[in-house]
Formats: sequence, structure tokens, C-alpha cells
Amino acid sequence: MSRDTPQDPRAARTRARLRQALLDECADRPLEEVGVAALVRRAGVGRATFYVHYDGLEALAVDACADVVREAVDALHAWRGRPDPVHAPPALAEFFDSLAPRAALYRTLLTPGGGGPLGRVLHRDLRAYSLRERELAGAADAPLVASAVAATFAGVLADWLHGLLEADAREIADQVWQLLVALHASR
Repeated sequence: MSRDTPQDPRAARTRARLRQALLDECADRPLEEVGVAALVRRAGVGRATFYVHYDGLEALAVDACADVVREAVDALHAWRGRPDPVHAPPALAEFFDSLAPRAALYRTLLTPGGGGPLGRVLHRDLRAYSLRERELAGAADAPLVASAVAATFAGVLADWLHGLLEADAREIADQVWQLLVALHASR
């Protein structure tokens, strides 16, 4: 994705400007219609600068949408004590609800079933978090359950964004939550 060291403040500012420019461009048109020329003009950087930081528009788009992955992981773990097996933590419904403004961009990067470049990042990060959590708890079959949790969440999220699952944000949050609780309890 990015070729610079994350500690370089100038590079971080440039990437932030490019991410914001992409999000602004995608508010007006689909990612497939966004060109590098318009993007760098909006960001106020040169074309060569863009390519110093990103291999292409898809890499920038995944980076610009990476916060959704962090937010998803946080929302899934926004409970304390014993989880309610029926109702998702409010943060999970809020997460699903927050996706609407950029749903078209997310659909481009997250294909049905949970694939695509954003799906791979979501699966990787969620699996790593779940695996760490299960190993710390000494849970059986930690790698298997961590993979199942990541695949289930990424798949449901993608299918919901693509309109393959009919539910509002609260309903889909509760439904996916029930699946994840069952996965954790099954092993």
C-alpha cells in the first residue's frame, strides 16, 4: 500500500490529503470514474507524489477506507462482562448505520461474500484480534474459531452492503452478533 515510513509527518499529511481527496471524489462519482489527475488536483499534490505513496487508486481507496476495518473490530468488541447473546452492543448497530454515506465505495472494495481488497484487510485484522483474544483466554481451537469469526463478519457485512441481506442496521447487527456469539460458544 504505502511505501513511506509511517513516522514521517510530511508523508502522513500527504497521505491524509490524498485519502480525503479520494473520499471527496467518491462522494461525487463511483471509484471507477475517479481519475488520478482529478484526485491529485483536489489533493494539491503532484502525480508523481501520488505514485510515491500508492501503487494506484485501489490501494489509496483501501487505505482511505481502512478506518472502517478498525471501527468494525472496535464495534465487535465494545462490550464488557458477559455478552448478551441476542442483542448486539450499541456500537455494532452504530457501525452498520455509519456505513451509509460511503456504501458505494465500500461495495467496490468489499465484494459479496467478504472478498475484495477491503475484505482481505477486514478478515486479516479481525482474525488477528479474535485469535489473540481467544489465545489469551485459553480457548480451544483458537485459530479455527478466529477464522470463522472473521469470515462470518466479513461475509455478512459485504452481503448486507450489496443488498443480499434485507435488514436495517440494528437488525443486521443483532443477527451477525448472534452468529458470532454462537461461534465463540461452540468451541
